[in-house]
Amino acid sequence: MSQIKLPFFGNVDSESLDDYYETSCDFAGKEIQVDLTFINKSIDQKRLDITKQFIENLRIHDLNNKKHIQSDFDNNEDGIVQSYLINHIEDLATDDLNRLTANAKTADQPKALLKKVHLIRVGIFPDSKGHFSIFDYSLGTTLTDYLIVVNTDENGNKLGSIRMEF
Repeated sequence: MSQIKLPFFGNVDSESLDDYYETSCDFAGKEIQVDLTFINKSIDQKRLDITKQFIENLRIHDLNNKKHIQSDFDNNEDGIVQSYLINHIEDLATDDLNRLTANAKTADQPKALLKKVHLIRVGIFPDSKGHFSIFDYSLGTTLTDYLIVVNTDENGNKLGSIRMEF
């Protein structure tokens, strides 16, 4: 029996995996969900070691993802991040928008709203052939069901384009 202690999840047996593990934790002052999804019932110990290291570096991965989100905002007027923010500026109740943007001028609202986008979930797929993780960002689950999504590899490098999902 090969067990490894994963942050947030405790001991995980590489020879007797459940399909899905889920937990909530405090991350940068907000509660986020972190989940693990396994395709197989067992996994190489090395993959669990990689998973452990990945989880231990979530703050670094989050900071890198925020840089990608900021870059998309700064460099792509018709991009996903701009679309996400404009959609919410148009659809949020006036009180919510004013609270989130601190009554910013109309031209400054997207930038002010971007500062409120935060991590709400990390999905990790240690034995997937595609992406290793999914980071979901939102203005808050009480305000919207729409997400800004960043997929990464096991080293936290962004894979593909940033997406908006529902």
